[in-house]
Amino acid sequence: MRRNAITPRLDWQRKVEQAGLVFHTEEDQPYWNESAYYEFTKFEIEEIETATSKLHEMCMEAVEHVISEQRYEPFGLSPATIQAIEWAWEAEPPTIYGRFDFVYDGFHPPKMLEYNADTPTSLLEAAVIQWKWLQELYPEKDQFNSIWEGLVDQWNWLKNNHKLLGSQIHFGHGDLWEDELTVAVLRDTAHEAGLTTQSILMQDIGWHNEKQYFVDMTGMKIWTIFKLYPWEWMVEEQFGSYALANLERTQWIEPIWKLILTNKALLAILYELYPSSPYLVPAYLDGPHGLSQYVKKARLGREGSNVSIVVNGAEVEGRDGDFDKTGYVYQQYCEIPSFDGNHPIIGSWVIGENAHGIGIRETDGLITDNLARFVPHLFE
Repeated sequence: MRRNAITPRLDWQRKVEQAGLVFHTEEDQPYWNESAYYEFTKFEIEEIETATSKLHEMCMEAVEHVISEQRYEPFGLSPATIQAIEWAWEAEPPTIYGRFDFVYDGFHPPKMLEYNADTPTSLLEAAVIQWKWLQELYPEKDQFNSIWEGLVDQWNWLKNNHKLLGSQIHFGHGDLWEDELTVAVLRDTAHEAGLTTQSILMQDIGWHNEKQYFVDMTGMKIWTIFKLYPWEWMVEEQFGSYALANLERTQWIEPIWKLILTNKALLAILYELYPSSPYLVPAYLDGPHGLSQYVKKARLGREGSNVSIVVNGAEVEGRDGDFDKTGYVYQQYCEIPSFDGNHPIIGSWVIGENAHGIGIRETDGLITDNLARFVPHLFE
């Protein structure tokens, strides 16, 4: 694994905008950073792929364990949410994707930092933008990236196996460019699979009091909806109880049992179940358990908020945020490799049940936040 510095294409802004990436620069700094790329060997890519597949299996077993053993307390779930999770786990409603975040240096096995299995973004960058970059500059090379094809295949499988309710899929999202572009990839791949879609802002979803179901702005019933909106927010809002009580009438993608996967309490459960896994590091719910170096993470934190890195009792880096009331998990610190001061985190994508590619975000510091840069990759 190497980081190679190169000269960006002269008109890279126009090219990535043509491919859909309109938020390529943040605070006068490139978010899409093609002044470098990461190069892997085929063995390293296979190691990441194997780790992704194995960890996804372990996570599914961990969800089964939490449900069968009723270990809900660390996740802070209400009785109504628990009931909905148990129903959805048995009913097996559709699922599309998720993204692991790994520390990896090419010398040691990938280490899991977390699993965003509910609302992962950076999909356009990973599936499309870095692929077009590769085809223009290094067409003789390869890239671990079958994300687009994997999404089309998953939509096709759901359609052909009659897993989707209704004749149209709605796509709900927030009013942010990042959300809209992630949803655009999902809609385009659904179209390629022959499905009809409709976009809607989450705040524009309505409730039909007489008929007792959700509707869009035209009054059409919402049968199946992909939501780029966290379940932990939904269940706390005015109509969250309506969603929980009507899972058979409105099908939500991702399903509500992913609340277990996206909560960082999962890290402690996984380590308890698989303490010898090469892909996990010690993690605990009730304190650092004597770890000399650890990361204290809010269980439902996002984009690096409420994360502290502690070494020998002293905080060496930290981020404030609004997630401090969700509880914490304490995870052994994994040293992030430094390439001339750039610290990469590998996002490894799961589509359906399979690994389909990676995207890399890097920071100057040790905590990956919303200012992290996306850098392309390739391998021989």
